[in-house]
Amino acid sequence: MDEQELEFDYDTVTLMDEDGNEQEFDILDAVETDSARYVALMPIFESADEALQSSGELLVMRVEEEDDGEVLVTIDDDDEFEEILSAFEERLSEYYEIDHEEDDQ
Repeated sequence: MDEQELEFDYDTVTLMDEDGNEQEFDILDAVETDSARYVALMPIFESADEALQSSGELLVMRVEEEDDGEVLVTIDDDDEFEEILSAFEERLSEYYEIDHEEDDQ
């Protein structure tokens, strides 16, 4: 198989933002701890221009069980978020360039 034929097969998920806009994401990785499961998501863009204009940041969310299935929720606790983000950065650094820029949350 030559390089031009290579394809990556990620699971995808569609999320809706506060304004009702849908965005599709690749699920890059999942981490499970004693207390919860987490996923690292990367937006899927419709065009190369959109991808180039993106900040390239991962979206990290916690997976929670509800009566009708699994839902993704934001991580509000800063310590929990930093711990899980570090785990994803370590796991994904082999495949992606990770920028360790400090963000003000």
